[in-house]
Formats: sequence, C-alpha cells, structure tokens
Amino acid sequence: MNKFWLVTLGIIAGIVAVSNVGALFALGISAVVVYVGVHYYLRSLSTWSKVFWAAVGVVGAVSAISNVPALIGLAALAGLWMIYRKWNGQSVSVNNLKESDPFTNFEYQWNKLTK
Repeated sequence: MNKFWLVTLGIIAGIVAVSNVGALFALGISAVVVYVGVHYYLRSLSTWSKVFWAAVGVVGAVSAISNVPALIGLAALAGLWMIYRKWNGQSVSVNNLKESDPFTNFEYQWNKLTK
C-alpha cells in the first residue's frame, strides 16, 4: 500500500479515535465497575452482599454493552496500530503463532520418524 493511502487512512482513523475518547473513557470505567463487582462477588460470604455485588456487576456490564461508540474507537485504534506497523515495514499479521507453536516441531519430527 503506498504512503498516500496510509496517511489518508491514518488521518481518518486518528479523527475517529480522538472523537471517541469520551466513549473509550466510559468503557474503561464500565470495565472497572464490572471487575469490582465480580471481584467482591467472589469474596463475599453473605447472600445480601452477593446480590449487591452481582447487581453492581450487571449494571457495569449493561453500561459496557451499551457503549457501542467505544467499540468503534477501539477499532480505530487497532487500525492506527496496523497502519503504524505497515509504515515502519513491520509485519501486520495477527497470526504470528507459527514460529512459537510447539506442535510445529513435533509434526516435523513425527514425519521424520514415520518415513
């Protein structure tokens, strides 16, 4: 992809990411509320505290689910990251497990043994 299109896509993704900063912040707060609700739910002993912390977790989850613009902002940030990697000539592939897969060597050795 030539540099013009990388710059154009980078500018568009940057504008989308900056315009959704508030939604990203709200998604972060919702994630913290869900985490706190689950954490204290697992540690609570009484039934009433479990009900309360479950309600806190559900409220945080509903808040996170209803925050669709933050998902668009996260997609724009992921796009910016891919454009940055492509600009520097680094690999953009998401599946880099081929080199670190322990079964690749096993399959190679197995094929040598069965010949």
